Amino acid sequence: MTTAVAGKDLGFWKSGHWPTLLTSLLYFDFCFAVWVLNGAMAPFISKEFGLDDAQKGFMISVPVIVGALMRFPLGLLSQYIGRKNAAQVEMGMIIVGLAIGWRFVESMKGVIAMGCVLGVAGASFGVALSLGSGSYPPKYKGLAMGIAGAGNSGAVLAVLFAPPLANAYSWQTVYGFAILPIVFAMVMLQLFAREPSDREHKGLKEHLALLWSRDAWIFNLMYALTFGGYIGLTSFLPTLFHDQYSVPKQSVGQYAAGIIIMASILRLFGGWLADHIGGLRMIRVLAVIVVLGTVAAGVLVGIKEGPLANPWAMVAVMVVVFSALGAGNGAVFQLLPLRFRGNTAVAGSLVGEIGGLAGGFLPNAMGLGSKYTSYGYMPGFLAGTALSICILITLSLVMKKWTSTWVGEWGKARHDHDVPGPNENVHAAGDG
Repeated sequence: MTTAVAGKDLGFWKSGHWPTLLTSLLYFDFCFAVWVLNGAMAPFISKEFGLDDAQKGFMISVPVIVGALMRFPLGLLSQYIGRKNAAQVEMGMIIVGLAIGWRFVESMKGVIAMGCVLGVAGASFGVALSLGSGSYPPKYKGLAMGIAGAGNSGAVLAVLFAPPLANAYSWQTVYGFAILPIVFAMVMLQLFAREPSDREHKGLKEHLALLWSRDAWIFNLMYALTFGGYIGLTSFLPTLFHDQYSVPKQSVGQYAAGIIIMASILRLFGGWLADHIGGLRMIRVLAVIVVLGTVAAGVLVGIKEGPLANPWAMVAVMVVVFSALGAGNGAVFQLLPLRFRGNTAVAGSLVGEIGGLAGGFLPNAMGLGSKYTSYGYMPGFLAGTALSICILITLSLVMKKWTSTWVGEWGKARHDHDVPGPNENVHAAGDG
């Protein structure tokens, strides 16, 4: 679709297919809730099976890592059978995983096996964003991506509702309850979504060329922070508040929910703001905020007495960090479709895969740091500090080249005639 008729701007909602956008948001929201469900259940599962800190971190990380590894294959599948069909296949697999958790998990090995299947839910990101925003023109890509990407608010559903339900019934029963929203999302997507026309039919070799794209790996680095940091911390928040501050298992969601909501709101606002002031400018500012916030969080976990040894002090710092991560996430996906036109689903899935793997690293860093050092969870937080500094250095090296080739000043979208054509999306200037 175009944004103008007889030179008149149609506005955001009329420039694309909003039913597809909103059902993509629903699909991603419920899949994201499933993806972090093991993290929300971690205090209950840990108590039942007597897990130490390292085992907790590994158990939480399994769905995150598997979801990351599945993103690129699902992105490739969506290029061949369509994003809508790929989403339906994925949700069918998720239902199988939830049924396993509900009826068959009786040991730690069972939890890990279930986590491997449920990790498929994490592959929804690239497909959902590409499906939802595919019919929108470059001018509105950031906002459309932001709306679809706000589905990461599904984490709120998991941390807020799953622990009380587990306390009232059992943690296994929660997995059975989670089947219902996935079925609902499947029905809504089938009835109201339609496949956008922006999908290019390329050979496997052309899609895999992204693996050798320098620019793609720079996007991976940015997304490892903005999304990997988000999903890793989201999965670990229940354990952090339960173990560090002795918050009851059924109440951890009350501390974590507000933090996650802020990230989701800023994810939406970040896409819109990146359209207006430029995604590159935003990422630079937000990376500085993350440096300061992660250092502060690392210091807080080492304080055992006094007013700062309080869960609400950590909540305040995490709200700032998550807000920066959420807005940065929106900025990354404002830039991605401008750089990789016609191949956004595959590019988004590759970027999401690396970002998700970084998220899987974080719970392990937290658990291993707590078990084998005297610094508790500090090493996990400082890993985010180091990554933010790497991003600031990298952007300083490539920004001039990028803004002289495929994107405008500070990362704003150029006019259509200035944007590289779809066949230039891997080997365009600046990707040498």
